[in-house]
Amino acid sequence: MRSRHGHGFTLPEVLVALLVMALGVLGAGAMQLTAQRVRQESQWLTSSSRLAADFAARLRANAAQADAVYAGFDYDAQREPSPDPTFACSTAPCDSAQLAQADLAELKQQVAQALPTGRVRICRDRKMWQGGRLRWPCTGDASAPLVIKIGWRGRLPDGRPDSAGDDYAPGVALAIAGVGP
Repeated sequence: MRSRHGHGFTLPEVLVALLVMALGVLGAGAMQLTAQRVRQESQWLTSSSRLAADFAARLRANAAQADAVYAGFDYDAQREPSPDPTFACSTAPCDSAQLAQADLAELKQQVAQALPTGRVRICRDRKMWQGGRLRWPCTGDASAPLVIKIGWRGRLPDGRPDSAGDDYAPGVALAIAGVGP
């Protein structure tokens, strides 16, 4: 005796299953894109921290030039060209001011290479934080600590650099103890 009900799936059941599967694939793809963006941000944060720490060591080694040359440095890799890879002081001895200029030229090159949309600022600042975010402006007080601020512009949802986004905060700010007044 045969049953009047057939065995198998009906067209609406198959379509619902395909819809659920498509939503799952889309969700997995979105999760992959988010993970890739977070990985890139993490890489930029690591590079910025390393650059700030390395440059702080250079600055401490040439502390006499802290206010004369280093303070007031502001470089935006997206708006200024990277300097040539040859630096002064690499072929002949130089004084501390020339060494500071060579250090800054090398920092520009490193920022342009590691953070193509990056910015670095060295200044005296008492108020690095405002509203729970690091900030670019500096107080400039002579007794304030010397601070290295490094940041980068993020990416748009489609992956392109956010070239119009000037409302971004530094990602790293490193106050250098024992340099200056």
